Amino acid sequence: MTHTLTRRMLCLSTALLTVAALAPGLAGEAKADEAPIKLGIVAPMSGPNARYGAFSMHGAELAVKEINDAGGVNGHKIELYNADSQGTPVEGVSATRRLIDQDEVDFVIGDVSSSVTLAMQPVAEDAGVLLLNAASSNPKITYGAGVGGFKWTYRNYPTDENRAYVVAKYAAEERGFTKFAVLSVDSDYGRSAIEFTKKYLPEFKGEILSEDYYKEGEVDFRSVLAKIRDGGAQAIIMYGLADTTPIIARQMVELGLAGKVTLVGNGEFNTEKTIASAPTALEGAVEAAAWLPAWDSPESKAFVEKFTTTYNEAPNNHAYVHWDTVNLLAAAVREAGSVEREAVRDALSKIKYKSPVGEVTFDDHNQARLPMILLQIEDGKPSIKGAFTADIQYPAN
Repeated sequence: MTHTLTRRMLCLSTALLTVAALAPGLAGEAKADEAPIKLGIVAPMSGPNARYGAFSMHGAELAVKEINDAGGVNGHKIELYNADSQGTPVEGVSATRRLIDQDEVDFVIGDVSSSVTLAMQPVAEDAGVLLLNAASSNPKITYGAGVGGFKWTYRNYPTDENRAYVVAKYAAEERGFTKFAVLSVDSDYGRSAIEFTKKYLPEFKGEILSEDYYKEGEVDFRSVLAKIRDGGAQAIIMYGLADTTPIIARQMVELGLAGKVTLVGNGEFNTEKTIASAPTALEGAVEAAAWLPAWDSPESKAFVEKFTTTYNEAPNNHAYVHWDTVNLLAAAVREAGSVEREAVRDALSKIKYKSPVGEVTFDDHNQARLPMILLQIEDGKPSIKGAFTADIQYPAN
């Protein structure tokens, strides 16, 4: 039997073959257009800082759910992957590599610990993966980012330097303090906060009259406080341990400093337990925070309510900053109109993001210019005085 191939049949056959040949590619393009945004979280899920890691994950999970329930980002849903840093640099590096190599994430948020984040930076840089930090405060992370070298590291969190600058500025300009004594914890945190304070204090015509540091577990501060009392300081700059603050406050009362010398810095001055330990010593104390559940904005209140309902506990700072950072990343993807890494990175550099605390932009070191909340203890209760910003004066490269 002879089969005759007409011109019409030939054209139809050719068209079908062409469609068949193109179909895999078309299917691939459609799949790529709907591909999820793979986001990794590096946090301490075990070890002594596991509670911080749990809050971090819950904050990120809540943001992802809200975004995905609203249709995703430009049609892309977010897939969240987590990896345990255990709070150590070695494990943090391993966790980051697993997320990049095995889970093939394009974006990473982490870590709570500054030492872990510093170790993660070169890993993200080598892979060309965006590392968006939400909770580490060591200024070295920022010094080494952007024009400092690591192009793929960004930070949506104030540094210890930001905090020291904002506190010094408020203490001088709003409270009129010019004479200070130092009583800080003898650690990298306590000492670096004072070094940054010294960097900016001359700008406000302030001077440090005495400088002392205490060891963890120390309980007798009477001789140092007597020296401060007799030296004429108006305020004590203290970056210290939460458990030590009540001890110092009670001994301030004993030695007659309460109501005469004010605590400024960061040592959980604002907690109910600390204030109750020595109300007269804590009255007027000044402290800076990245965020507080009591912050009065509709977005912040809505977050607190939803988090509390979802997890049956109130959020802490780590929950908030990870929730906010996921939303920041989503905003950058929208601005970029793409999920391509470089496009999102470029959009992040130019973004003007409206956070619940205030507008966020980034400087040339990829550090967020974001407000810090200033608290002052008034009538035995923390009173929010507003959100304040300060631009970092970077050392010459």
